[in-house]
Amino acid sequence: MSQPDLGTGQPHQVMWKLAPLIVLTFGMITLASACGGEGQEVRPAPTATTTPTPSPSAAATDKIAFTSYRDGSPEVYVMNADGTDPRNLTNHPAWDLDPAWSPDGSRIAFTSDRDGNEEVYVMNADGTDPRNLTNDPADETEPVWSPAP
Repeated sequence: MSQPDLGTGQPHQVMWKLAPLIVLTFGMITLASACGGEGQEVRPAPTATTTPTPSPSAAATDKIAFTSYRDGSPEVYVMNADGTDPRNLTNHPAWDLDPAWSPDGSRIAFTSDRDGNEEVYVMNADGTDPRNLTNDPADETEPVWSPAP
């Protein structure tokens, strides 16, 4: 676990864990071991959009953060709670996924492979100032804030 300085004046922790790899291929979700091996189809998916995460109730944003493959690789998006105005926040050739809102809704932690392996990054809720928090040769994924929103 890490206690990064997030400039909020509040102590926060970002936690990550190793998890099974979920692969989206042509509208199907496949669950595979992160260490390799054959995948197993879990269920059909209507779109290649994953991990919808509403902003915390304390935030005045009423946004939903999610991962979408609509641009060819996974990117972190936000949209209004009613589904309007989807915006790509990461817009990077690397894989960016697993968005997690900070308790106050001002930042989003996410997983990215920008440096060659999966790391936990944090950015402002508008997508600016992405920073690598973990910088470790092992993969770190699925960030979660503490205290949870």
